[in-house]
Amino acid sequence: MSTTGGEVFTLKLPTTATAPSEANGSVQFIGTATVLIRYQGFTILTDPNFLHKGDHVHLGYGITSERLTNPAIELDKLPPIDLVVLSHMHEDHFDKLVQEKLAKDTPIVTTKEAAAALKKLGFTRTTGLGKWDQVEVEKGEARLRITAAPGRHGKAGMQALLPSVMGSVLDFGPGKGAPNYRIYISGDTLVYDDLKAIPQRFPGIDLALLHLGGTRILGVFKVTMDGKDGVQLLQIIRPQHAIPIHYNDYDVFKSPLADFAREVKAAGLDEQVSYLAHGETYTFTPRAH
Repeated sequence: MSTTGGEVFTLKLPTTATAPSEANGSVQFIGTATVLIRYQGFTILTDPNFLHKGDHVHLGYGITSERLTNPAIELDKLPPIDLVVLSHMHEDHFDKLVQEKLAKDTPIVTTKEAAAALKKLGFTRTTGLGKWDQVEVEKGEARLRITAAPGRHGKAGMQALLPSVMGSVLDFGPGKGAPNYRIYISGDTLVYDDLKAIPQRFPGIDLALLHLGGTRILGVFKVTMDGKDGVQLLQIIRPQHAIPIHYNDYDVFKSPLADFAREVKAAGLDEQVSYLAHGETYTFTPRAH
Protein backbone atom coordinates (compact mmCIF):
# COMPACT_ATOMS: atom_id res chain seq x y z
CA MET A 1 0.00 0.00 0.00
CA SER A 2 1.11 3.53 -0.70
CA THR A 3 0.96 6.58 1.50
CA THR A 4 -2.28 7.51 -0.30
CA GLY A 5 -3.90 4.11 0.24
CA GLY A 6 -3.75 2.89 -3.36
CA GLU A 7 -1.75 0.15 -5.05
CA VAL A 8 1.91 0.75 -5.88
CA PHE A 9 3.43 -0.30 -9.20
CA THR A 10 7.05 -0.02 -10.31
CA LEU A 11 8.55 0.99 -13.64
CA LYS A 12 12.27 0.71 -14.38
CA LEU A 13 13.59 2.74 -17.28
CA PRO A 14 16.92 2.24 -19.01
CA THR A 15 19.55 4.76 -18.02
CA THR A 16 21.03 7.05 -20.63
CA ALA A 17 24.79 7.32 -21.05
CA THR A 18 24.94 10.96 -19.97
CA ALA A 19 23.65 12.16 -16.64
CA PRO A 20 21.37 15.21 -16.72
CA SER A 21 23.40 18.38 -16.29
CA GLU A 22 20.49 20.84 -16.12
CA ALA A 23 19.42 21.69 -12.58
CA ASN A 24 16.24 23.32 -13.88
CA GLY A 25 13.24 21.64 -15.42
CA SER A 26 10.97 22.65 -18.28
CA VAL A 27 7.47 22.27 -19.64
CA GLN A 28 7.04 22.80 -23.39
CA PHE A 29 3.50 23.26 -24.70
CA ILE A 30 2.98 21.35 -27.96
CA GLY A 31 -0.78 21.87 -28.25
CA THR A 32 -4.07 20.51 -26.89
CA ALA A 33 -3.15 18.67 -23.66
CA THR A 34 0.23 17.63 -25.07
CA VAL A 35 3.31 18.89 -23.23
CA LEU A 36 6.90 17.76 -22.87
CA ILE A 37 8.11 17.75 -19.26
CA ARG A 38 11.89 17.47 -18.80
CA TYR A 39 13.44 17.25 -15.37
CA GLN A 40 16.11 15.23 -13.54
CA GLY A 41 16.85 13.18 -16.65
CA PHE A 42 13.21 12.26 -17.30
CA THR A 43 11.47 13.22 -20.55
CA ILE A 44 7.72 12.82 -20.17
CA LEU A 45 5.06 13.29 -22.84
CA THR A 46 1.45 13.93 -21.84
CA ASP A 47 -1.73 13.14 -23.81
CA PRO A 48 -0.04 12.83 -27.22
CA ASN A 49 -2.03 14.49 -30.01
CA PHE A 50 -0.14 15.29 -33.20
CA LEU A 51 -2.88 15.72 -35.77
CA HIS A 52 -2.93 18.84 -37.93
CA LYS A 53 -5.30 21.69 -38.66
CA GLY A 54 -8.29 20.33 -40.57
CA ASP A 55 -7.89 16.75 -39.28
CA HIS A 56 -10.79 15.21 -37.37
CA VAL A 57 -10.99 13.08 -34.24
CA HIS A 58 -13.80 10.69 -33.35
CA LEU A 59 -15.08 11.18 -29.78
CA GLY A 60 -17.58 8.33 -29.71
CA TYR A 61 -21.30 8.04 -30.50
CA GLY A 62 -20.76 9.47 -33.99
CA ILE A 63 -19.37 12.75 -32.59
CA THR A 64 -16.35 14.18 -34.40
CA SER A 65 -14.32 17.33 -33.87
CA GLU A 66 -12.04 19.28 -36.21
CA ARG A 67 -8.58 20.37 -35.15
CA LEU A 68 -8.06 24.13 -35.55
CA THR A 69 -4.30 24.30 -34.82
CA ASN A 70 -1.07 22.51 -35.69
CA PRO A 71 1.18 20.86 -33.10
CA ALA A 72 4.34 22.82 -32.30
CA ILE A 73 6.48 19.71 -32.91
CA GLU A 74 5.87 16.76 -35.22
CA LEU A 75 5.61 13.32 -33.63
CA ASP A 76 8.72 12.08 -35.45
CA LYS A 77 10.75 15.10 -34.30
CA LEU A 78 10.29 14.46 -30.57
CA PRO A 79 13.32 13.74 -28.37
CA PRO A 80 13.53 10.21 -26.93
CA ILE A 81 10.55 9.77 -24.58
CA ASP A 82 10.87 7.92 -21.26
CA LEU A 83 7.15 7.57 -20.68
CA VAL A 84 3.72 8.91 -21.56
CA VAL A 85 1.16 10.09 -19.01
CA LEU A 86 -2.30 9.70 -20.56
CA SER A 87 -5.31 11.13 -18.74
CA HIS A 88 -7.88 9.11 -20.70
CA MET A 89 -8.57 7.40 -23.98
CA HIS A 90 -10.06 9.98 -26.35
CA GLU A 91 -8.66 10.63 -29.81
CA ASP A 92 -7.84 14.27 -29.05
CA HIS A 93 -5.48 12.88 -26.37
CA PHE A 94 -4.18 9.76 -28.13
CA ASP A 95 -4.93 10.09 -31.82
CA LYS A 96 -4.89 7.59 -34.69
CA LEU A 97 -1.45 8.82 -35.83
CA VAL A 98 -0.01 8.23 -32.35
CA GLN A 99 -1.74 4.83 -32.14
CA GLU A 100 0.01 3.85 -35.35
CA LYS A 101 3.41 5.55 -35.07
CA LEU A 102 4.34 5.66 -31.36
CA ALA A 103 6.74 2.84 -30.47
CA LYS A 104 4.65 0.02 -29.00
CA ASP A 105 7.12 -0.51 -26.13
CA THR A 106 6.76 3.09 -24.90
CA PRO A 107 5.81 3.00 -21.19
CA ILE A 108 2.34 4.55 -20.75
CA VAL A 109 0.81 5.43 -17.37
CA THR A 110 -2.95 5.86 -17.60
CA THR A 111 -6.35 4.71 -16.32
CA LYS A 112 -7.15 1.00 -16.08
CA GLU A 113 -9.74 1.42 -18.85
CA ALA A 114 -7.28 3.14 -21.20
CA ALA A 115 -4.53 0.61 -20.40
CA ALA A 116 -6.84 -2.23 -21.51
CA ALA A 117 -7.65 -0.38 -24.75
CA LEU A 118 -3.96 0.31 -25.42
CA LYS A 119 -3.07 -3.36 -24.95
CA LYS A 120 -5.59 -4.22 -27.68
CA LEU A 121 -3.76 -1.74 -29.92
CA GLY A 122 -0.48 -3.58 -29.31
CA PHE A 123 1.13 -1.39 -26.64
CA THR A 124 3.16 -3.63 -24.35
CA ARG A 125 4.19 -1.45 -21.39
CA THR A 126 1.00 0.04 -20.01
CA THR A 127 0.38 0.71 -16.32
CA GLY A 128 -3.31 1.14 -15.46
CA LEU A 129 -4.02 3.12 -12.30
CA GLY A 130 -7.14 3.49 -10.18
CA LYS A 131 -7.72 6.56 -8.00
CA TRP A 132 -4.73 7.14 -5.64
CA ASP A 133 -2.74 4.26 -7.15
CA GLN A 134 0.93 5.10 -7.70
CA VAL A 135 3.76 4.06 -9.97
CA GLU A 136 7.34 4.41 -8.72
CA VAL A 137 9.59 5.18 -11.70
CA GLU A 138 13.34 4.56 -11.59
CA LYS A 139 15.88 5.76 -14.15
CA GLY A 140 19.37 5.18 -12.83
CA GLU A 141 19.59 7.29 -9.66
CA ALA A 142 16.59 9.43 -10.63
CA ARG A 143 13.19 8.82 -9.03
CA LEU A 144 9.67 9.88 -9.96
CA ARG A 145 6.36 8.95 -8.37
CA ILE A 146 3.15 9.32 -10.38
CA THR A 147 -0.16 9.20 -8.50
CA ALA A 148 -3.58 8.97 -10.14
CA ALA A 149 -5.75 11.80 -8.82
CA PRO A 150 -9.54 12.12 -9.12
CA GLY A 151 -11.08 13.37 -12.34
CA ARG A 152 -14.57 13.33 -13.82
CA HIS A 153 -15.14 14.00 -17.53
CA GLY A 154 -18.68 15.38 -17.24
CA LYS A 155 -21.54 15.54 -14.79
CA ALA A 156 -22.66 12.36 -13.03
CA GLY A 157 -25.37 11.54 -15.60
CA MET A 158 -22.86 11.70 -18.46
CA GLN A 159 -20.43 9.19 -16.98
CA ALA A 160 -21.75 6.18 -18.89
CA LEU A 161 -21.05 7.96 -22.18
CA LEU A 162 -17.51 9.13 -21.37
CA PRO A 163 -14.22 7.36 -20.67
CA SER A 164 -12.85 7.28 -17.14
CA VAL A 165 -10.27 10.01 -16.62
CA MET A 166 -7.49 10.69 -14.14
CA GLY A 167 -5.55 13.67 -12.97
CA SER A 168 -1.88 13.05 -12.17
CA VAL A 169 0.52 14.17 -9.46
CA LEU A 170 4.18 13.90 -10.47
CA ASP A 171 6.61 13.92 -7.55
CA PHE A 172 10.25 14.22 -8.61
CA GLY A 173 12.98 13.12 -6.23
CA PRO A 174 13.56 10.41 -3.61
CA GLY A 175 10.48 8.63 -2.30
CA LYS A 176 10.78 9.74 1.31
CA GLY A 177 10.23 13.30 2.41
CA ALA A 178 9.13 16.26 0.33
CA PRO A 179 9.72 16.00 -3.43
CA ASN A 180 12.17 18.26 -5.25
CA TYR A 181 9.27 19.39 -7.41
CA ARG A 182 5.57 18.50 -7.56
CA ILE A 183 3.44 18.88 -10.70
CA TYR A 184 -0.33 18.37 -10.86
CA ILE A 185 -2.01 17.72 -14.22
CA SER A 186 -5.77 18.09 -14.04
CA GLY A 187 -6.79 15.84 -16.92
CA ASP A 188 -10.14 16.46 -18.59
CA THR A 189 -12.18 17.02 -15.46
CA LEU A 190 -14.93 19.26 -14.21
CA VAL A 191 -14.78 20.74 -10.71
CA TYR A 192 -16.38 18.44 -8.15
CA ASP A 193 -15.96 17.62 -4.47
CA ASP A 194 -13.44 14.77 -4.84
CA LEU A 195 -10.82 17.24 -6.10
CA LYS A 196 -10.64 18.80 -2.63
CA ALA A 197 -8.77 15.71 -1.44
CA ILE A 198 -5.83 16.45 -3.76
CA PRO A 199 -4.28 19.36 -1.79
CA GLN A 200 -4.95 17.48 1.46
CA ARG A 201 -2.94 14.48 0.26
CA PHE A 202 -0.49 16.51 -1.84
CA PRO A 203 0.11 19.91 -0.24
CA GLY A 204 2.57 22.34 -1.76
CA ILE A 205 1.96 21.71 -5.47
CA ASP A 206 4.61 23.65 -7.36
CA LEU A 207 3.00 23.70 -10.78
CA ALA A 208 -0.49 22.88 -12.06
CA LEU A 209 -1.31 22.18 -15.72
CA LEU A 210 -5.00 22.88 -16.25
CA HIS A 211 -7.07 21.30 -19.03
CA LEU A 212 -9.51 24.05 -20.02
CA GLY A 213 -11.52 24.75 -23.19
CA GLY A 214 -15.05 24.39 -21.83
CA THR A 215 -15.49 21.45 -24.22
CA ARG A 216 -19.13 20.86 -25.11
CA ILE A 217 -20.39 17.58 -26.49
CA LEU A 218 -23.38 17.93 -28.84
CA GLY A 219 -22.97 21.67 -28.25
CA VAL A 220 -24.68 21.35 -24.87
CA PHE A 221 -22.95 19.13 -22.31
CA LYS A 222 -19.83 20.65 -20.75
CA VAL A 223 -17.11 18.02 -20.23
CA THR A 224 -13.98 20.09 -19.51
CA MET A 225 -13.39 23.18 -17.39
CA ASP A 226 -14.16 26.64 -18.71
CA GLY A 227 -12.39 29.80 -17.50
CA LYS A 228 -14.43 30.15 -14.32
CA ASP A 229 -13.96 26.47 -13.44
CA GLY A 230 -10.20 26.78 -14.00
CA VAL A 231 -9.94 29.54 -11.42
CA GLN A 232 -12.13 27.57 -9.03
CA LEU A 233 -9.72 24.63 -9.34
CA LEU A 234 -6.75 26.96 -8.81
CA GLN A 235 -8.37 28.08 -5.57
CA ILE A 236 -8.88 24.45 -4.50
CA ILE A 237 -5.42 23.13 -5.46
CA ARG A 238 -3.47 26.29 -4.48
CA PRO A 239 -0.39 25.68 -6.64
CA GLN A 240 2.58 28.01 -6.60
CA HIS A 241 2.15 28.41 -10.34
CA ALA A 242 -0.21 27.30 -13.12
CA ILE A 243 -0.22 26.94 -16.90
CA PRO A 244 -3.45 26.61 -18.89
CA ILE A 245 -3.44 24.03 -21.72
CA HIS A 246 -6.14 22.34 -23.87
CA TYR A 247 -8.04 25.51 -24.76
CA ASN A 248 -8.15 26.39 -28.48
CA ASP A 249 -7.26 23.33 -30.52
CA TYR A 250 -10.64 21.79 -31.45
CA ASP A 251 -13.99 23.15 -32.52
CA VAL A 252 -15.71 21.51 -29.52
CA PHE A 253 -13.69 23.85 -27.26
CA LYS A 254 -16.15 26.67 -26.52
CA SER A 255 -14.38 28.67 -23.78
CA PRO A 256 -11.37 30.58 -25.19
CA LEU A 257 -8.25 31.32 -23.16
CA ALA A 258 -9.44 34.92 -22.78
CA ASP A 259 -12.25 33.65 -20.50
CA PHE A 260 -9.72 32.11 -18.13
CA ALA A 261 -7.41 35.15 -18.28
CA ARG A 262 -10.31 37.41 -17.37
CA GLU A 263 -11.31 35.22 -14.41
CA VAL A 264 -7.67 34.98 -13.25
CA LYS A 265 -7.38 38.76 -13.27
CA ALA A 266 -10.69 39.20 -11.41
CA ALA A 267 -9.49 36.74 -8.74
CA GLY A 268 -6.16 38.58 -8.34
CA LEU A 269 -4.16 35.52 -9.40
CA ASP A 270 -2.25 37.03 -12.36
CA GLU A 271 1.19 36.45 -10.84
CA GLN A 272 0.49 32.73 -10.40
CA VAL A 273 -0.27 32.01 -14.06
CA SER A 274 1.97 31.74 -17.13
CA TYR A 275 0.41 31.67 -20.60
CA LEU A 276 2.28 29.64 -23.22
CA ALA A 277 1.73 29.86 -26.96
CA HIS A 278 2.19 26.60 -28.86
CA GLY A 279 5.89 25.73 -28.82
CA GLU A 280 6.79 27.97 -25.87
CA THR A 281 8.58 26.63 -22.80
CA TYR A 282 8.19 27.37 -19.09
CA THR A 283 11.36 26.79 -17.08
CA PHE A 284 11.21 25.96 -13.38
CA THR A 285 13.74 25.63 -10.59
CA PRO A 286 13.60 22.92 -7.93
CA ARG A 287 12.62 23.69 -4.37
CA ALA A 288 15.32 24.90 -2.03
CA HIS A 289 15.90 22.28 0.68
